[in-house]
Amino acid sequence: MQEIGKNAQKAAFILKNVSTSLKNNALLRMANELENNISTIIEANKKDIDNAKSKDLEQSKIDRLILNSEKIVKMANGLREIVNLPDPINEVISMWRRPNGLDIGLIRVPLGVIGIIYESRPNVTVDATGLALKAGNTIILRGGSEAINSNIALIEILNEAATKEGLPENSIQIIKNTDRAYVDAMLKLKDYIDVIIPRGGETLIQKVIRNSQVPTIETGIGIVSMFINYDANFDMADKLIINSKCSYPAVCNALDKILIHEKLKEDYVPRIVHLLEKNGVEVRGDEISQKIVPDIITATEEDWSAEYLSLKICIKIVKDINEAIKIITKYDSKHTESIITENYNDARKFLNEVDAAAVYVNAATRLTDGGVFGLGSEIGISTQKLHARGPMGLKQLTSTKYIIYGNGQIRE
Repeated sequence: MQEIGKNAQKAAFILKNVSTSLKNNALLRMANELENNISTIIEANKKDIDNAKSKDLEQSKIDRLILNSEKIVKMANGLREIVNLPDPINEVISMWRRPNGLDIGLIRVPLGVIGIIYESRPNVTVDATGLALKAGNTIILRGGSEAINSNIALIEILNEAATKEGLPENSIQIIKNTDRAYVDAMLKLKDYIDVIIPRGGETLIQKVIRNSQVPTIETGIGIVSMFINYDANFDMADKLIINSKCSYPAVCNALDKILIHEKLKEDYVPRIVHLLEKNGVEVRGDEISQKIVPDIITATEEDWSAEYLSLKICIKIVKDINEAIKIITKYDSKHTESIITENYNDARKFLNEVDAAAVYVNAATRLTDGGVFGLGSEIGISTQKLHARGPMGLKQLTSTKYIIYGNGQIRE
């Protein structure tokens, strides 16, 4: 691990000064080579899928693991989208002149070496690599054992393309050994790695946060709620709930909990339960919901703070917006929250008082995404407040530097 760290640091010293055109050409070649090697990638991915099934891995994790031609082309296009984004490196954020004649500027610079520890989703391998390189960083990847064959195949393709285009060797490195001791060793590489980003379940994230000697950015789990206010448009609410829950239930921005204003309980609870069940969703509810629709499952205390990552959801009736905000504050993970309302004051109250990385009015929670936000691909969605919050794109993978021009000034 020491050698991997040293190599990444040496490469980072070179990469930070690589031109935008060279980085973009490398990314384009990487994208093309992914498409040229679809069959190789799918063959490696099949080994992972077979292994996962033999170990009875949860279906939600298997779903996130699967690669096909469409997903690989999408990953390649993600790299092309990064090419089209402005290079943040050496961007002048601000500049000013002091009374003593000093010209002071604040510019963006690479973080240096990024370590990413993640689970299940091989697309993270490509997204994270593309973003790190465009932002002038080298990257060390440690994916989950369940995706090891897919990740190695992807990195070999990306690495060969990048080096052939002229990026420094060891700009991209993957830890091929699945022994968890290598994660522990990675967390101690404070002399070589500038930041570690964990992506995965709560167990992985908390392990990294507790044990890392390297600064970390917490990409927290997504316990996500939607509040249906007393004046909500039912057709809109139906559409947003189904999209938020069913379009991709195995991801962190999928909906877990519906909070319904008590004025709507008789009219809306039967309607939304029927619609959810029609879409294959297992519905759980509080006592009030069960009195209205007796056949739904009783929600336990654990359900209110559950990140399901599957076709399950829970419903709770609330007195008003204040109770909805209290429940969100108590149980949710500060990831993504949404209110459906026509009341401007309630919308503003929800936006101002809900403490989350992304807060919506009349929109689906699944929109919390770097691509949707115009950031290109994302390396993760941060639920902390330092150094970044929300979807992390290129600018979030940079630091800043003061540059000062003088003509002989001294400290008086």
